Amino acid sequence: MLTSVFASLGRRVARHPRWFVLAWVVITVLGFALASFGVQGQSLFERLSTGAPGVPGSESQTAQNILTRTSTSGSSLSLLVRGLDPTSSGVATVMATMNTELAAIPGVTSVFDPYVVPGGVTNAAAAPLLGRSGDGFLVVVDLDPALSKDANTTALDRVAARLAQVTRELTAAAPDVSGIVGGSSLITAAITHQVEDDLRTGEAIALPVALVIMVLVFGGFLAASMPMVGAIASIAGGLGSLLFYSYLISMDASVVNVVTILGLGLSIDYGLLIVSRFREELHKVLDAEAGRRPRRRRGDGAVTEAVVRTMSTAGRTVAFSAVTVGVSIAGLMVFRPDLLRTFGAAGVTVIVIAVATALTLVPALLTMTGRRLAKPGLISKIPGMRTALARTADVQSEEGVFSALATRVQRRPWWVLGGVLVVLAVLALPLGSMQLRNSMTELLPAGSTQRTYLSALADQYPSSSSPTVVIVAQTSLAEAQTWSTSLTSVAHVTSVDAPTAQGGYVVIGVRVNTTDPGGAVARDVVHELRALPHPFPTWVTGQAAVQIDFTHALLDRAPWAIGIVVLATFVLLFLMTGSVVIPLKALVANAVSLSAALGVLVWVFQDGHLSGVLDFISTGGVETYVLALVIAFAFGLAMDYEVFLLSRIKELHDAGVADDEAVRLGLQRSGRIITSAAAIIIVVFAGFVAGKMLVIKEVGFALAVAVLIDASLVRLLLVPATMTLLGRWNWWAPKFLTRIYDRLAITH
Repeated sequence: MLTSVFASLGRRVARHPRWFVLAWVVITVLGFALASFGVQGQSLFERLSTGAPGVPGSESQTAQNILTRTSTSGSSLSLLVRGLDPTSSGVATVMATMNTELAAIPGVTSVFDPYVVPGGVTNAAAAPLLGRSGDGFLVVVDLDPALSKDANTTALDRVAARLAQVTRELTAAAPDVSGIVGGSSLITAAITHQVEDDLRTGEAIALPVALVIMVLVFGGFLAASMPMVGAIASIAGGLGSLLFYSYLISMDASVVNVVTILGLGLSIDYGLLIVSRFREELHKVLDAEAGRRPRRRRGDGAVTEAVVRTMSTAGRTVAFSAVTVGVSIAGLMVFRPDLLRTFGAAGVTVIVIAVATALTLVPALLTMTGRRLAKPGLISKIPGMRTALARTADVQSEEGVFSALATRVQRRPWWVLGGVLVVLAVLALPLGSMQLRNSMTELLPAGSTQRTYLSALADQYPSSSSPTVVIVAQTSLAEAQTWSTSLTSVAHVTSVDAPTAQGGYVVIGVRVNTTDPGGAVARDVVHELRALPHPFPTWVTGQAAVQIDFTHALLDRAPWAIGIVVLATFVLLFLMTGSVVIPLKALVANAVSLSAALGVLVWVFQDGHLSGVLDFISTGGVETYVLALVIAFAFGLAMDYEVFLLSRIKELHDAGVADDEAVRLGLQRSGRIITSAAAIIIVVFAGFVAGKMLVIKEVGFALAVAVLIDASLVRLLLVPATMTLLGRWNWWAPKFLTRIYDRLAITH
């Protein structure tokens, strides 16, 4: 039944290939156009947001919602001037002119600097605006909160441009003067622009290298180009769909890159499998017709038959693999944080697009190309390339590197099993000391202007920087003032800001003796503050509080997410194999493989190893949502390769081939595809490690390591060893489940 569906789809694509190609050309152009220009003049990247991921209904998120709802202040920008003595002659004159011009900008409500205070810099009231080191000062410009979105943007642009001119005007007073313009709007812009730059960087690295790998796999540019065309169409469709999602939910900047690299990698993987199987089937069809009748022209029945066979086998495998990956990523939607739900929904959408290109666009291109794919490519005519391609390009022989590897594994399966498990256990050791973080501006690269601005602000103007912890209280100002005096007794609390009334609530800022707003000290303070007795409702927020609530939400729903994914995966693999042993073995192998990859992630990013090579500054932990993403995505990709391998082994087993021989031949037939697909997807992920955003580096690195471990140690060694040891028990299932399998089996 299922096989006939894919055969029918293959036949339809083979009959009308140009219509399918035309449809995808339209989708590709439309997707890139929507992502670049939007539907209302706003591109996808202009619609992205940023900030610490919150948890709906949590204490920290409730406090943030209250602060946002009751805020009466508008946007603001600041100029941090450095390398200048504030008392230098001529500085006050320059600043007076600047203040007049800034105040004249529509939407500006106030301009503060040390020179507007009566008596200027000598007045004690100006101290908060003077650098502690004595070589700089701060200018703060506030905007009207009633401004429309467009008017606010225009005002911010004009203020930023005017502030940027000030340092040039102050060079007469201090030749070494410098300045940094900063603010929340500029921080958001810096993050979204960095995401866009990293996306371009990743694609610029990944696509050319992936093409080279596929040329070696297929022995020519023609066959290699087809998965690449599918990947480009997938990227366009994915970006277009993300724009649609941005109108439904607030989309974090990191979603675009993470989801795009997933779609890019999967579309290449699936296209690789389809093209490889088509060439195999085409050779079989042409060999069968040789000597019986003349070869027909391109687009003939032989090509159509090869497409139909490909869709009935590899097409089914691709669809099944996409379902298993989709189930894994859909598990993210079980969690409460909106960020993880967004990753789950967007990830599933991109997977659907990737599998759609593999099942329609790629077969259409194969049909139009026809018999040419059965011939050696032009690259084989280059001196020396024929020998190299004989080792790398796909061949029809049942014997080769992977069958030889399987034979060696089957001779000493216990040794291989033990050795692989020891290696994976050693790699997983750092996982025991993992610390979770919810970073904000720390995700920006070290050389970022806005990161430098925030660091200098906290160091030189502590009263102007945000407090580490914020308490929102529902009480009177007088009662809050009385209660706030007890907060200084909490360990590590250095001072408490004067409570301020805000929209029926009182806001209290708590400053902590730490430079790390998400570190252990800040988290301890949050726990202590939440445990303090209070005669009125309070809500504690801040980076550490958000981090605590996010981690709790993750752990709270993790059993449900894991249970759903495990159950669904078990059922899918059972319907594919008819065995309960193989699904259990696959789940255990994936868990061990994932632990090893996460251990390497902790060793590199938490402990700071390779920070110089990978160009990052460790935050002292792993980003909380990166952990969830890596588990979901890496598990899905591992199942991807598991399906690739099992589908060929099951095909041979059903044909009556002996168990050990089925494993050996199955690895030979799928090993080339698995290793090639893994190499390509590692390149894709490694391309994004070359970017600057820390969270993208972590995701890209962790997934690249996970795929490397899975495609080498697990698929090529651990799986053949365990299947050899289990023998006929691989296919065991209770009788009542066997009867269910007979009715519902997903078979060729």
